[in-house]
Amino acid sequence: MTDTSIPRADESLDEEGTEPIEASDDTDAELEAEEAEEGGREKKAPAENDLFRQSEIAADYVEGLLDILDYDGDIDELVSGGRPVVEVVGARLQNLVGQRGATLEALQELARLAVFRQTGSPSRLLLDVGGYRATRRKELAAVARNAVEKVKEYGEPVRLEPMSAFERKCVHDVVNAIAGVESESEGVEPNRRVVVRPVD
Repeated sequence: MTDTSIPRADESLDEEGTEPIEASDDTDAELEAEEAEEGGREKKAPAENDLFRQSEIAADYVEGLLDILDYDGDIDELVSGGRPVVEVVGARLQNLVGQRGATLEALQELARLAVFRQTGSPSRLLLDVGGYRATRRKELAAVARNAVEKVKEYGEPVRLEPMSAFERKCVHDVVNAIAGVESESEGVEPNRRVVVRPVD
């Protein structure tokens, strides 16, 4: 099995061993909970107005944080792909992204909690700062295609470095669009990673 892990400054060098491989469609816990059936009935998808309201609530919350931190940024709220989105654009915002997007993920969770507090419903809100997610999505597409090439060349599974739920989803989307390979996730957070393997 080929390991394409990239050493990170915050990553321990010793590994505890491989966890059993779990579900291949990787989403964060909120998405899985929303997609699960409740009492035998599927949850009704929120209306566009409700989604936009969620993005407005989150935008207000993020704006308050920026004021406290004395950061300047333009905030856009929108609905994209059936989910509320808040985008923050401006200079000097890298600290809000953090190393490999860790701070951004934490801010997204806080914004989701702010939405939940006001609406009483879990949110699939996506928060982006400085276009980080779009840039990272392109990088991950290249990583996924490289892994696919190795799998097709050597016929062996390729294990990628640990990733966030957002990052794993980006990789799964690319791999699942290519014939002859499949992807699964293994391990537990924060060391959950994608494995790309040939289709039997």
